[in-house]
Amino acid sequence: MTTPARNPRSATRTFALYAAISLVPVLVLGLVLAVSLRGEAKRRGLAEGRSEAALIAHSAIEPALDGSPIAGRGLSVRQIRDLRRVATTVIDGGDVLRLRIRNLDGDVVFSPDGSGLGANDDDDEALDAAHGEVVSTLTRLNADSDDTGDAGPATVELYLPLRTGQRTVGVLELYLPYAPISRDIASGLHELYVDLAVGLAALYLALVVITASVSRGLRREAAVNAYLAEHDVLTELPNRTFFHRRASDAVALAVRNNESVALAIIDLDRFKEVNDTLGHHNGDCLLRELAARLAASMRAGDTVARLGGDEFGLIVRDVEDAEPALQRLREVIDREVEINGLPLSVQASMGFVIAPEDGTDVDTLLQRADVAMYVAKARHAGVARYDETLDEYDADSLTLVSDLRRAVDEGQLLLHYQPQATLADGHVRSIEALVRWQHPTHGLLYPDKFLPLAEPTDAIDKLTRWVLRTALADVRDLTTGCWDMCVAVNVSARSIGRASFANDVLEALDDLDVAPDRLIIEVTETALLSDPRRAAEVLTRLATAGVRISLDDFGTGHTSLGYLSALPIHELKIDRTFVGDMLHNQAHAAIVRSIIDLGHNLELRVVGEGVETDLILASLQDSGCDVAQGYLLARPMPRREIEQWLQAAPRSARAA
Repeated sequence: MTTPARNPRSATRTFALYAAISLVPVLVLGLVLAVSLRGEAKRRGLAEGRSEAALIAHSAIEPALDGSPIAGRGLSVRQIRDLRRVATTVIDGGDVLRLRIRNLDGDVVFSPDGSGLGANDDDDEALDAAHGEVVSTLTRLNADSDDTGDAGPATVELYLPLRTGQRTVGVLELYLPYAPISRDIASGLHELYVDLAVGLAALYLALVVITASVSRGLRREAAVNAYLAEHDVLTELPNRTFFHRRASDAVALAVRNNESVALAIIDLDRFKEVNDTLGHHNGDCLLRELAARLAASMRAGDTVARLGGDEFGLIVRDVEDAEPALQRLREVIDREVEINGLPLSVQASMGFVIAPEDGTDVDTLLQRADVAMYVAKARHAGVARYDETLDEYDADSLTLVSDLRRAVDEGQLLLHYQPQATLADGHVRSIEALVRWQHPTHGLLYPDKFLPLAEPTDAIDKLTRWVLRTALADVRDLTTGCWDMCVAVNVSARSIGRASFANDVLEALDDLDVAPDRLIIEVTETALLSDPRRAAEVLTRLATAGVRISLDDFGTGHTSLGYLSALPIHELKIDRTFVGDMLHNQAHAAIVRSIIDLGHNLELRVVGEGVETDLILASLQDSGCDVAQGYLLARPMPRREIEQWLQAAPRSARAA
């Protein structure tokens, strides 16, 4: 997917918007700072006035008082003379506009022109100064006159305590001209305002740049998040969300234009084996390589997406070429891949549907494509189209597979055990573990209801691990008298095909402290033939460790005698279809006898399944069969019941 180019006009408008938005806080900040500076200027003016007044008081007025307190009757002639000389100097020099001295009661006791002597205005400022506080304020000369027209220039009105030593002896009242102070402050303020304007302009530009940069970053992040929301991080292909939306659009368009479109599901066979054997890193490398191949093989208008795990989805516009196109993609996937120097090859199973023939709802179509994929996997067909007659893979069955994945974790599975009796002496030395599923809505389900559906999927792996460990734990704990009991566990072709299966088995034996010779692994001929080389490797490793191998349902497959003799097999189990009617079908009776003879010639133990009558039991015994299993001995039963059954028949098998 390409990202649309940005519109220059749109970018300009966006930048202008950011600039306007950024200007607001700058203007507010400038206004606040300007008001603050004007307030600071007033405080500076008063501070300078207090400093000048203190200088006059300490250097001229207090020395003129000669350390004498101001008496209630006023000042002495000498004090008045000295004070007039001082007042004349400072007033004529323009440093002071008015000077008066008050006693501690607030009475005016001196003024240069003699005006106001004895007056007491009850000024709070004078009284505060009499108590030692310096009081200053901005005002105008004669502002307290009744005639407002006589108000003079701006002044700093001050009241200072006059001291002799530490004692306050009077109050100095001064009016200083504010204009000189104001000019000095205005000059300083001008420089501050210039600096403020420059600083605010720089701040504004920085805000514009930062805001625009952050916005671009947020847009980029939003674009990345939007991309990640619809794309797979590992393969960079569209993900399930994107695929579902694109499939919905494609189906809707096909319906609207009276056309068709194909939807396909691709699942890699044995991919889990790569992960288990070589590690997830190599598995990821393989997925990336296959995804790149698929993307490169797509035609214009078609879509490929990774739906999750090792599953991919396809949208194919040319329905006439849908199946050939999938076959070509399968060949692309089949080609060997070299990952970190290791040559790897995987195959794929593909199922597809055609809309609107197979439906118009995308969820239904994808579910049906999934059904077709499972059919292709089960039949080893490679590619399959959905067929509504495939009842065993209907939606309910697929739901059952999904439920099975949770069944292990939620404790819904249980094992039943069926004993196997040695025909020579009737001793029971082994039991077969048979899984059951206590489904929350469907009740007790037997293996034929869910194992065929689970075997093509990874659900069978989780199920097998649970069965193996549970059976080993049970056989370890069973009270079986004076001999060791063995347990047989059925294993699917998928499990045998995994290189890590032998590790899983040996690890379980070690974890549960069970001797290897107490485990029998049962495999079918079909499982052996699906991947003979891998099956031989896995079984040989298990047999070498001491695990016994049993070939189940023998006689129904196509195992060659040469291959059979080369495998580490310890036991043959005759299929129940031959044993069940051997008394009425001479051909089946001959097959049973032939299998027994073959097994003995290969030094294998032979087990007859499906023994339900005494006559069949006797016939097997006459034919030389080693072990019998079936309802005549006992039906499969839970762990507690099989323990009780074994205790009740400790030395010989008894018919149920």
